[in-house]
Amino acid sequence: MAAMGAVGLGIYMADPAPSRSFPITFRDGEIVYPEFAYPLRKEIVPIWLAALLASLIPIIVFLLMQIRIRSFWDVNNAFIGLLYSLITAAVFQVFIKWLIGGLRPHFLYVCAPDLTRVQADGGQGFNNIMFQRDICTGDEKQINDSLESMPSGHSTAAAAGFVFLYLYLNAKLKVWSNYHPAMWKLLATYAPILGAMLIIGSLTIDEFHNWYDCFAGATIGTVMAFSAYRMVYASVWDFRFNHIPLTRHTPFSYGAGQAGAGGFETAVFTRKAGWGYEEAFGGAPFDAARHLRGGQSGFNSAVHDEHGAGHHGHEGGVGRRLSRRDQVGNGVMPGDRNGDIEHNAAMAHHDGAMADPGQNRYRIHSRSLERKALNRQSGGL
Repeated sequence: MAAMGAVGLGIYMADPAPSRSFPITFRDGEIVYPEFAYPLRKEIVPIWLAALLASLIPIIVFLLMQIRIRSFWDVNNAFIGLLYSLITAAVFQVFIKWLIGGLRPHFLYVCAPDLTRVQADGGQGFNNIMFQRDICTGDEKQINDSLESMPSGHSTAAAAGFVFLYLYLNAKLKVWSNYHPAMWKLLATYAPILGAMLIIGSLTIDEFHNWYDCFAGATIGTVMAFSAYRMVYASVWDFRFNHIPLTRHTPFSYGAGQAGAGGFETAVFTRKAGWGYEEAFGGAPFDAARHLRGGQSGFNSAVHDEHGAGHHGHEGGVGRRLSRRDQVGNGVMPGDRNGDIEHNAAMAHHDGAMADPGQNRYRIHSRSLERKALNRQSGGL
């Protein structure tokens, strides 16, 4: 990451590569493109401030979320994912800015073309109205900067940081999940998008960028944010797993491996609808497939003894789990979760029957499948 950052900084400091032709006036003196004739104004949000906000605000949110989540791996992956997003997006956009670029809205103002040469010598192209930067008399650094408008670095940084935060908040608050959340969670999730849009929109007010520069930068930042988040978390949109941080050496099995999610089942901020409690069957409570699959979900890192107990390969996540046979033999159904009052109440029995007949039929069918699975396991021992 340090090397990528150094490469991006070096390209950012380099002079623009292309020699771009541009018109100034028609023969009658009318400006060809008045949209490039705005005055040079002070930036509302400087580039350093946009980058600082896009990195510092997500970091503060990550740390505040740990008041309840309390997971080293979660905050570690959030930090690293944010850096992936910001650095990759920055390098991507500076390459395009350097090799392609474009005219800023104040280009003609900082170029200050020599109009006597325009009228006397004429230019190139059709009707001799096209010129190159040798016609400019303004400050060289400002001219170089005004030739590198596309894509917008402000927009890229804002989208890379705040869209990543948006995805993080959705995963931790479970806004689009298996229950109806409070409205404040929706507002909190979209607050980073509002912040990014305000930064991006300010660039069209101070005339530092055209709208298509902002769109290109926001697209780059958004793509990198999605890519970076998926690199460090188990999913982007699948609410069952998008809160689970991934590790470098232990693959996550998405419902086909051993029990648990490596100790990350509780790595969410919300405590509604069963979320945030220990879950032995995967990343999400009430996973519809937990009764139907032969294996159990989580990180595929368990080492089994003859009783089926497993050990997780994460620090702080080592512990024995009862096998399915031992759970049933001890009167504990695999669907029960210690400490999860809402879940266990929903699964409670009355004289061996569910209160709802439809749920009772489903429970009986599930038990039948479990017994068949145990018989197959017994036959293979």
